[in-house]
Amino acid sequence: MRWLLAIRKVGFVLMCLFAFLTGCKEQVKKENIKVEETSRVAYLPYYSDESFTPYWLSPNSEEEKSFHKIRDFSLVNQLGDTVSQKTFDDKIYVADFFFTTCPGICLKMTGNMVKVQEAFKDDPEVLLLSHSATPSIDSVPILKNYAEKNGVMDNKWHLVTGDKTEIYDLGRNQYFVENDLGVPKDINDFLHTENFLLVDKNKHIRGIYNGLNRASIAQLITDIKALKLE
Repeated sequence: MRWLLAIRKVGFVLMCLFAFLTGCKEQVKKENIKVEETSRVAYLPYYSDESFTPYWLSPNSEEEKSFHKIRDFSLVNQLGDTVSQKTFDDKIYVADFFFTTCPGICLKMTGNMVKVQEAFKDDPEVLLLSHSATPSIDSVPILKNYAEKNGVMDNKWHLVTGDKTEIYDLGRNQYFVENDLGVPKDINDFLHTENFLLVDKNKHIRGIYNGLNRASIAQLITDIKALKLE
């Protein structure tokens, strides 16, 4: 009789242990899902050059305040309005470079930027900024026509043209969008890139994403949501 009682006790202990381990596993699984739905890290990294080496800074720290920021600029959007850094005061924005006559990647990039626009269409804190790499061709009327064809929301998504030297300097020396690390370029070398850049309210670069990749765009949307919480 004693041996039967002992077996029952062992069985009970094993059942409790199994229930405990299963519960722990489910809890870890749920916690992992929660992290993935918000962001990969507590704070997004900062970037300051074309190598895109991540720097882990504390928001609002002295180091953060002196870190690389996108300089001011003056360009014109599809409505004929001047667009500058003042347009993005206290805003998070996504920047890219395109041209309206592009027969290749630009239409897919535009389609993916539409997905970002859709995710934040009712959020005044988030804006989009697409620079023309052929500003001599992409006049205001042409940008306006392109915007209407592709579902661009005015004052949410700015398609901009302007001085070519200024646009190319922004792309190469401010946003670091090209992947040709260490290869010198000048105004005669065409600026063409699939990269999207995430910029925070203080004009810091906080992420780089492949504008042709669905998973990368999903991560961009997730990271914007995380940036809003900082």
